[in-house]
Amino acid sequence: QVHLVESGGGLVQAGGSLRLSCAASGRTFSNYAMGWFRQAPGKEREFVATISRSGSTTYAESMKGRATISRDNAKNTLYLEMNTLKPEDTAVYYCARGGYSILSGDYDSWGQGTQVTVSS
Repeated sequence: QVHLVESGGGLVQAGGSLRLSCAASGRTFSNYAMGWFRQAPGKEREFVATISRSGSTTYAESMKGRATISRDNAKNTLYLEMNTLKPEDTAVYYCARGGYSILSGDYDSWGQGTQVTVSS
């Protein structure tokens, strides 16, 4: 089991940017694909982005062109850089370890989440 800790959330105005980080414990970070998901109040958890072991990426349609997922295997850290943020991006953002997939069920370890709030 891996321990994932997100950071970097906060309050930002619409149009602003944030960079989320996810620090992973253990020595197997590079062996797994990683993903970001988010959950807004009263809504289901939804896919944001995923990155494979080799660095291939896939984004939710709503985030294409506004988000960049990356990883630093030497630092056991996953990143999500978001720009041109909108109020509808307000949610708790979670990082997860698992398959290179848009489905939350394909991930086996989750962080505790970090709150992102975008004001209009």
